[in-house]
Amino acid sequence: MFEKYVEKGGKRLRYGYTTGSCATAAAAGATRMLLTGARVKSVTIDTPKGWPLDLTLHDCEVGEDWARCSVIKDAGDDPDITGGVKVYVTVRTQNEPGIRFSAGVGVGMVTLKGLSVPVGEPAINPVPRQMITREMMKIMQAQDYEGGFAVEISIPDGVELAKRTFNPKLGIQGGLSIVGTSGIVEPMSEDALKASMKLEISMLKAQEMDPIIFIPGNYGKDFALEQGLPENRMVKTSNYVGFMLEEAEDFDISEILFVGHLGKLVKVAGGLFNTHSGVCDGRMEILAAHAALLGADQACVAKIMGSTTTDEATDYLLEAGLTGYFDHLAEAVKKRCEGKVYGNIHIEVVLFSKAHGFLGASSGAKEMEGRICNQ
Repeated sequence: MFEKYVEKGGKRLRYGYTTGSCATAAAAGATRMLLTGARVKSVTIDTPKGWPLDLTLHDCEVGEDWARCSVIKDAGDDPDITGGVKVYVTVRTQNEPGIRFSAGVGVGMVTLKGLSVPVGEPAINPVPRQMITREMMKIMQAQDYEGGFAVEISIPDGVELAKRTFNPKLGIQGGLSIVGTSGIVEPMSEDALKASMKLEISMLKAQEMDPIIFIPGNYGKDFALEQGLPENRMVKTSNYVGFMLEEAEDFDISEILFVGHLGKLVKVAGGLFNTHSGVCDGRMEILAAHAALLGADQACVAKIMGSTTTDEATDYLLEAGLTGYFDHLAEAVKKRCEGKVYGNIHIEVVLFSKAHGFLGASSGAKEMEGRICNQ
């Protein structure tokens, strides 16, 4: 077991290692067995993070011009669906120098532009390719081997597991990706989540999909689907609204329809661009301030301020009969979002809640919805 830990939220969480590290170790083990003829039980590899990994090899086989072994993925305390899968690598000698990669069962192929790997290539990311090449070259040089190798990576469980990932949406068909930029899995990594969301924007841009649809999470997705909006244009922002707006600007996205639950987007109306409850709140204060701005009396404001949920506060707002309140709030969200990207993206906003359904929208939201649905 890989014994490195990090403290997060008062919890001690264990690091793991990536499918890229698994493939690297399996490739190194297979190469060593083939070139030396000796059985190998484990190998030590270097990772880009600077931490060496000593990984156990399984399913070792050697033929006349090939060798194969596997490494079991350990995701540590990260909720990674690939934790526990076996990553197999088969290496075969070839006369041409260099290393050629191919996808076996359960490793996907790239079918859409926008990823770090070209269309038609196996979904083995650049850093794992570099790691595998480096470790194999060490062994080849030590054994004075001047030929090349064909390297096939497979994950037998990958065909089914890939259906529960973003891969089909990203144009990776037939299996999982061999990934990892550091070789190490950081448990519940914020950076990894942001990277996956950023990649979704990249894919939509590569497919020339613009406008795109921002949704904070599953509530937003479900509501947007009910409105007939296309799922293939939707990107989850999670709590990282500011980050995702900036990434959309970097990718030259020109228009965004932001469909979100009131409980999330009311924070954005107050200029709070990380909406995680552990980072910020202010929901009732923002709702109350806008109610007062539109003429709510002190009693209404007090009820809003005393509310536990935005659904409860919405009940009071509807009772108060503040004409156009939620359209006004949607305009406030729109103004904040467009300000975040210095007016470089045209943004429209739709607000809803689970209890009340559609609440309000910015002035151009309906027109943008129509264009999206007709594209």
